[in-house]
Amino acid sequence: MPNLYLIPCPIAEEALHTVPPYAQELARNLDVFIVERAKTARHFIKRLGPEKAIQEMIFVELPENQRPEEAEAAFLEAIKAGKNVGLLSEAGCPGVADPGAAIVALAHREGVKVAPLVGPSSLLLALMASGMNGQKFAFQGYLSPKRPELAKDLRRLETLSRQQDQTQLFIETPYRSQMVLEVALETLQPNTMFGVAQDITGAGELIRSLPVKDWKNSGIKTLEKLPAVFMVYGR
Repeated sequence: MPNLYLIPCPIAEEALHTVPPYAQELARNLDVFIVERAKTARHFIKRLGPEKAIQEMIFVELPENQRPEEAEAAFLEAIKAGKNVGLLSEAGCPGVADPGAAIVALAHREGVKVAPLVGPSSLLLALMASGMNGQKFAFQGYLSPKRPELAKDLRRLETLSRQQDQTQLFIETPYRSQMVLEVALETLQPNTMFGVAQDITGAGELIRSLPVKDWKNSGIKTLEKLPAVFMVYGR
């Protein structure tokens, strides 16, 4: 029976070294990929130096919030033909903060072996570097994109964190990172820990975790428009 391989991608463009050699070797020998974005996936596989021409490989997109029928059909066709399939996220590990979970669930229903490969995860790396509770934590995806609603979301996560003794993680689009920082420092309690992890493993990496009351003396007043993980821990 063929396998579904969950293949990690670099989080940052220049960080190919963060993907282990064994995962790179396996990926360069596959023919069929279910991906979040075909252009990014082709670029990644091409950098691995596959023996087969990139034009001969199949890349089927599984975009977020869209029906997965095309990707599911391509997966089933490949499996029936005896071919292994690779699942690729836009960055980091597939199936986590990523639409690939739908294909993983289908693989389990079809009795296909699911093989997760070791690689970089922005959520795990951010938590590791946060100094917050790594025993109990939760990922909340995206919060509200507007300031008043975001403030309410942050207060809710702060309360939940205190009640559950649980680190709360969330992400936001790069162009809203500065807004998140401003609203968090205006909204959260002085002793609440607030963390930012931007461009992890990249040239612009910034990881800082402090009580809200200490952020004004941190020297960080603005955030670049880079991918970020944010963390809240109400102590």
